[in-house]
Amino acid sequence: MAKEKIVLAYSGGLDTSVILKWLKETYDAEIIAFTADIGQKDELDGLEEKALATGASKVYIDDLRDEFAKDFIYPMFQAGALYEGQYLLGTSIARPLIAKRMVDIARAEGATAIAHGATGKGNDQVRFELNAAALTPDINVIAPWRLEEFRNQFPGRAEMIAYAEKHGIPVTASAAKPYSTDRNLLHISYESGVLEDPWFDPSADENKDMFLLSSAPEDAPDQAEYVELEFEQGDCVALNGERLSPLQVMEQLNELGGKHGIGRVDMVENRFVGMKSRGVYETPGGTILFTAHRKMESITMDREVMNLRDSLITRYSTLVYNGFWFAPERLALQALVTESQKNVTGTVRVKLYKGNIIGAGVKSPVSLYNPDIATMEADPTQAYDQGDATGFIRLNALRLKVNSGVEQNKN
Repeated sequence: MAKEKIVLAYSGGLDTSVILKWLKETYDAEIIAFTADIGQKDELDGLEEKALATGASKVYIDDLRDEFAKDFIYPMFQAGALYEGQYLLGTSIARPLIAKRMVDIARAEGATAIAHGATGKGNDQVRFELNAAALTPDINVIAPWRLEEFRNQFPGRAEMIAYAEKHGIPVTASAAKPYSTDRNLLHISYESGVLEDPWFDPSADENKDMFLLSSAPEDAPDQAEYVELEFEQGDCVALNGERLSPLQVMEQLNELGGKHGIGRVDMVENRFVGMKSRGVYETPGGTILFTAHRKMESITMDREVMNLRDSLITRYSTLVYNGFWFAPERLALQALVTESQKNVTGTVRVKLYKGNIIGAGVKSPVSLYNPDIATMEADPTQAYDQGDATGFIRLNALRLKVNSGVEQNKN
């Protein structure tokens, strides 16, 4: 009989390398390693050779960067998604794409299960499995960190390193990087280790080497730099007059933002599983895009449409954060978002300077801003009669006066 096949989300780090060998031995299975190239850059070097040397029968390293930018980052930014007012969801939005491709590979290879190395205390285990469940109801999921036998065998990293050495698994683990990272096209995150102390200051001079994508704002150039972002129906399609793909936009904005110290966030957030955790993020290009998109909306979106969309930001962001990207409610919200973006077209100019994004102009062929109406001088269109405000104010004040009268009578 042919061996069972398991598709493993593989990063090449200590955890997934040990898990690859452990799955093969424990389940007597054929392990297919899968890595999504979503912008990790040199982290992918030598990954195929490492997976095969560890025992994988087959390795997929798929370049998903274009799809990630076009079908995941851009729609999320159209929704104005911002988790708990700070986090641009860089890790969260990558998980549904990884889950989607894992399921595709499992179907193509005739695998009966997918596996991941997410710990049993974090959000990623939920994101991988909920998104996989939304795409296919009949796939089994193996999460070793939630299995007692695995935890008993590996109560700490020392045991994992010893296991790797015993089995000749080519991994590097040391105390030189006392935190964990996750990198993709949108951001890089840092958590655990020394960062579990919320009083630890990653921005201190002695910790500057931690950051990979951006310079410290105080070390950024003393000369400001302008950039123009052109939007069509809510999507950025050009930078400084050059037509670009979503991937190219993200890559160029990352370089610009990183150069000027844009996009660093240090926050304590609420995980879906119930605990608070501290995360430090670098999102240089995404922060510029998010800010410019909002400025583009300011002159092109109807007030009530914007209010409606904005009222759903918390809901939308939480769905992405918690792993419900492919859920029907997120898809329904996205349809509303798409409709809201149909006139978000034009050009935004921003100035980048030492960690700041400063608005420097906005224009649109479908602008709702009319200087003739908004002017403090005489309105040549006669569209607004200041005298109309008297009745408008009187009607809006009516309920306030009634309420005030009731409160005074109570006393």
